[in-house]
Amino acid sequence: MKTSEFITRIVITVFSLGVVALPLALWAQTPLIHARIAEGGGWSPDIIQAKVGEPLHLKFTSDDVMHGFAVGQMDMQPVDIEPGKVSETTLTFDKPGIYTFFCTRWCGLNHWRMRGTIEVTGAATSLESVTKPLYVTLGINLDAPHNAPLVPTDPPSTVNGQELASTLSISQLTTPDYYRSHSPYQLFDNLRFTSLSTSQRWDVVSAIWQANSTPAGLAEGKQLYAQNCAACHGEFGGGNGVFADDLAAAGAASMQTMNGDMAMSMQTPADFTNPQRMLGASPALLQGKILRGGMGTGMPMWGSIFTHEQIWNVIAYLYSFQFDYPK
Repeated sequence: MKTSEFITRIVITVFSLGVVALPLALWAQTPLIHARIAEGGGWSPDIIQAKVGEPLHLKFTSDDVMHGFAVGQMDMQPVDIEPGKVSETTLTFDKPGIYTFFCTRWCGLNHWRMRGTIEVTGAATSLESVTKPLYVTLGINLDAPHNAPLVPTDPPSTVNGQELASTLSISQLTTPDYYRSHSPYQLFDNLRFTSLSTSQRWDVVSAIWQANSTPAGLAEGKQLYAQNCAACHGEFGGGNGVFADDLAAAGAASMQTMNGDMAMSMQTPADFTNPQRMLGASPALLQGKILRGGMGTGMPMWGSIFTHEQIWNVIAYLYSFQFDYPK
């Protein structure tokens, strides 16, 4: 064998080994993130460092039950984390900031506490302006009572409302800005100067609320609700999810013992089928509730998890518990 050929083979072999060894070395250096139910400690570690534009390799294992991993406001498939097994994913961030990661599997009563942060440093690829949430701009007090003083006796008909709305000159009441800043009851009250009956006015309200959503938006809102809200609020919004009784019991026990903040913030989830509650609430008010959380009720803040569009879609879906939208 010629000397040059021998050297060439050595170079190729070394290079090939390096290509294999580098990913293995990176994999070995990636810390193993342990997932436990919130009462057992949650994520460990729960703060992760990353840099803009550099792949972040993550490995996970569960120390108890099935968990899931996802990062808020990122388009990614959740990673299932099984007990005794190692799962992996790689993320790349294009702008600095603090990102929230969370558990996507309902792992226990305090599932919503399963959150951590990824601190991403580096130069931003673009500058984004920060817009105040609508409830802040409107000065809405999220904790003030907002019950509707009058509600329909039967679910309003969107189809009937569409026909009636076409005969009225109410374009100023049908805009997205009006919809987001007013409650269904406020629109119903604004229609009192028309010749419509009480039930017809509610039908028009239903039609206008449905017109300010889209089939795709309602479908996404339904999916997000099922994944993140139904375990507490119930599949059909009645506040009777699988964890509802446990939440109420934990809240009652904490009032007696005042033992620990895990239970002190618990209470029965909101009932979205309650017409007084929902028809008296504007989309802007519900936006604030979702963004900020319940402040002492056990309702987590979702502002770091959902995008703004996703929040509006969830809100649109919540109103479907009140209105007879076409299927």
